[in-house]
Amino acid sequence: MRIYLFVQLITILGVAPIWAAEKTGPVAISTLVAQTLAENPEVRFYEAEIQTAKAGRKQAEKWSNPELSLDAGRKSVRGSDASAAGVAWAASVAQPVEWPGRMALRKAIANSDVALAELGLAQFKQAVAANVCTLAYTLAMQQERAAAAAEVSARLTALRDVVIQRDPAGVTPLLETKVIEATTLIVQKQAADAAMEMQKALLELNQLRGRRADAPLVVQRAEFTFPSYPALPQLLAQTARNNYSLKARVKELEAQGQKIALAKHEQYPTFTVGPVISQERAGERESTAGIAFSVPLPLWNNGSANVDVAEARRIQAEASLLATQRQVERQLTEAALIYEGNRQQLSTWKPEILTSFKEAAALADRHYRLGAVEITTYVELQEKYLEAVEAINETKAAALEAALTIEQVSGLTETLVKIEP
Repeated sequence: MRIYLFVQLITILGVAPIWAAEKTGPVAISTLVAQTLAENPEVRFYEAEIQTAKAGRKQAEKWSNPELSLDAGRKSVRGSDASAAGVAWAASVAQPVEWPGRMALRKAIANSDVALAELGLAQFKQAVAANVCTLAYTLAMQQERAAAAAEVSARLTALRDVVIQRDPAGVTPLLETKVIEATTLIVQKQAADAAMEMQKALLELNQLRGRRADAPLVVQRAEFTFPSYPALPQLLAQTARNNYSLKARVKELEAQGQKIALAKHEQYPTFTVGPVISQERAGERESTAGIAFSVPLPLWNNGSANVDVAEARRIQAEASLLATQRQVERQLTEAALIYEGNRQQLSTWKPEILTSFKEAAALADRHYRLGAVEITTYVELQEKYLEAVEAINETKAAALEAALTIEQVSGLTETLVKIEP
């Protein structure tokens, strides 16, 4: 069942799709996920963050630049019996020298920044893939819902024309006509709602793909298998090891410990050392060569405040890690309950259940025309057919979203739900 079938419906209803101007072939959900990850503009943002962190790591490995100092002037010497004047100059090169271990701490912090950036990219890609899969399935699901509404609407419209042409003797035919017209309005409203949901899903998909909002897209409908997942304690253990958010919080906590060590280390002042050469010419030439050494005196700013700030940040990182752990556990448990509930519900439904409802609705239409079925039974079958389509699709969508949440939170290496061939 293709989206172009639905285009005819919403054109009749007066709802013009933003993607109707151009036709494209159906795209598989797996292909759509791969295309989105390759073209999403925010992926490049996270990749640039990794490059920035790597550049910071290179900078952390370098020594501070030496300082060149030049002094030049004129010297005058005056005494009781003579006076002289000449040029005086001095030059020095001073290299800042840090205490051993400080550069290693900065490199470790820079490595943590790189790891955090890489975790951020991996987490974003996983979230985008899950979001694209959910939106694509929603788009296809609303497509099926709209097609069923179009089928029922066409059936009701044709039947209304037949009833109107009959002999309107008595009040019963008139009331039956009104029942059919009212049901037709309700069904058309359901079709319009499905059209709007398709439009919303399409807009969000195009945004994730980095395309224009009116870019055309046809999603190939796919069916998923919903197997049982590992036991909850096993999932929680795997989550503790593989969850991207927990990994990021752990890296942040490690980095804060390194920043505390660096702040304590920086309480020892950096000294500078280097050669000094000076020369004076005032009657005689005097040259001086030596080594200069300088170190700041930590009298008013001894770095204790920086240590206190780093300690406070470490406490915040510990609290953030604990809060993230509890949040992740709640998300996983909730998703597991939702998935298992919907999976069991789907397992009780026969695969051909929708086909049987569709055939029953068509059968009721034929027998109502023959006078063998009452109007109440006829209308109820048409409505229940549409409700069954919506209920089954919503159950599948809820199971799929919960499964993707389990995969995303627990870091499962194997996809839980698979597309049926």
